[in-house]
Amino acid sequence: MNQENSPPTPLRTLALGALGVVFGDIGTSPLYTLKEVFGSHHLALTPDNVLGILSLVFWELILVVSVKYVGIMMRADNNGEGGILALLSLAQGYVPLASRMRWALMSLGLLGAALFFGDSLITPAISVLSAIEGLEMGAPALHPFVVPLALGILIGLFVIQSHGTETVGKLFGPIMLVWFGVLGMLGASAIVLHPDVLEALKPIHAVKFFLAHGTDSFLILGAVVLAITGAEALYADMGHFGRYPIRLVWFGFVLPALTLNYFGQGALLLADPEAVRNPFFLLAPDWALYPLVGLATAATVIASQAVITGAFSVTRQVIQLGYAPRLLIRHTSATEAGQIYIPVVNWLLMIGIALLVLGFRNSSNLAAAYGIAVTGTFAIDTLLVCFVMRVRWDLGLGATLASLAAFLSIDLSYFGANAIKIPDGGWFPLLVALLVFTLLSTWRRGREILAQRLRETELPLAAFLESLSPNPPHRVPGTAVFMTTNVHGVPSALLHNLKHNKVLHERVVILNVRVVDTPYVREDDRLEAQKLAGDVYLLVLRFGFMDDIDVPKALARCRCGEPIEMMETTFFFSRENLIPKPGGGMALWREYLFATLLRSAASPMTFFKIPANRVIELGTQVEI
Repeated sequence: MNQENSPPTPLRTLALGALGVVFGDIGTSPLYTLKEVFGSHHLALTPDNVLGILSLVFWELILVVSVKYVGIMMRADNNGEGGILALLSLAQGYVPLASRMRWALMSLGLLGAALFFGDSLITPAISVLSAIEGLEMGAPALHPFVVPLALGILIGLFVIQSHGTETVGKLFGPIMLVWFGVLGMLGASAIVLHPDVLEALKPIHAVKFFLAHGTDSFLILGAVVLAITGAEALYADMGHFGRYPIRLVWFGFVLPALTLNYFGQGALLLADPEAVRNPFFLLAPDWALYPLVGLATAATVIASQAVITGAFSVTRQVIQLGYAPRLLIRHTSATEAGQIYIPVVNWLLMIGIALLVLGFRNSSNLAAAYGIAVTGTFAIDTLLVCFVMRVRWDLGLGATLASLAAFLSIDLSYFGANAIKIPDGGWFPLLVALLVFTLLSTWRRGREILAQRLRETELPLAAFLESLSPNPPHRVPGTAVFMTTNVHGVPSALLHNLKHNKVLHERVVILNVRVVDTPYVREDDRLEAQKLAGDVYLLVLRFGFMDDIDVPKALARCRCGEPIEMMETTFFFSRENLIPKPGGGMALWREYLFATLLRSAASPMTFFKIPANRVIELGTQVEI
């Protein structure tokens, strides 16, 4: 939501909000990371191995999260906004429209968005399952209830999405404040008994671990990377809270708490190798186990909510940037434009997550599927931000290539280590990403072909208006608004209306709605009006890809002669009926897919918030 006229929010409020939303994913990683490293890989619990793994975890928190995301990527803001699509829009702004580089950047951005949706399915499933599994530490007999409990919690979370999360969201910050405080205290209490684990702060132990284990150390990276899943959220949520509050919370509270907890788990494993079955929950004294399970469950629900909200936000962005068909978007808050609910996305996520929980059944199995989508996103972020560093920040070629090599070598190492897990479950997020990428790219290409076909048959607008002068049609009272994507051609709905009804309204408005490559557009810059001939006007409305698109509200500010009164205005839309044919602009199966997507798209009157009783749709057939 554009906050240009709003009073500044206090820093402590922003910091607490960031704590509750931004750090949920990375903050719940201690639940399962070391358990997977030492348990699933059967790594011997020797002091050298424990120190080596702790050193790897600490330095990836420093290099990937602190340096790359917090230090560098958060500088690449698009009018204050972050995230893969904001970064894509920022990068594309420096290349020609029809160039191959622009196509390559767009493909990278779409792939990153697609990988995000694959990750969005696994994060809630593995987080909630790992929290509920803590019950088994105190009562092994509860094992049969872990999956039903996790499934019930996750389904309940999706059921309440339509009611909005504003009220629950106010509790996120305080709960996560307690969560990270407990993480730090549990870790510190174990470190006091075995302070020698602090030696792992030296990177030499990570180097020794690699030298000692060779190929096996590379494979173990696939589990070590679980400690930094969610790092991309620090950049993606920058627009909600600002760069400084997120940095403050990360360096001042979250990073120390995570470091203490991981090192505390390492100290526990050195003291009691049997604790490898669940080192996180066994850090707690017996009396605190069940309260800790309750707190962990609350933290994982918060992390899951952040992922769901992120999925809604990314979906709206890809729709408004023209990469996906219009979907029904409901606003769940009267004051916050970012509080949205997209039913189709909600139920698809719920079904996918339920299938994951039922199919994999525990967090260790899910860990095999986790990581490949995240590490793929890491690599794409690196490529895009290095492009921005070169073309926008004017960083020297040598420094840019050095940065690219440094970060990409880390990203690709993690991706390669996770690629080994593809047969064991890593195929799932990749399959989801492939399906989403196919949908997004097909829609984008289909819209380009459709626009080209329509332009081929459209009359030039200037010539059409000139032809009306000798024999003007009959004019009827009111205002007619004809939506168009081409400001130089005559909207097909206008031609159909004139052909069949033989009339024009007293005032004709040809309206073009554009979504630009910036998150928000100022109200003063939103509307551009031009009088063409007689009482015919051309209006261009501009919205940012995170703006709330409300056409009637924008038109209320317009003065085309007289104010536009909604009860005296009729909106005309053209609905295209596509006829796929061999030898068109895409493979035939993609043409049929695009036609299906177009038919299933939400009505433009819903998307643009136009009253249904003010809309007339006129159909036309188009071969693609």
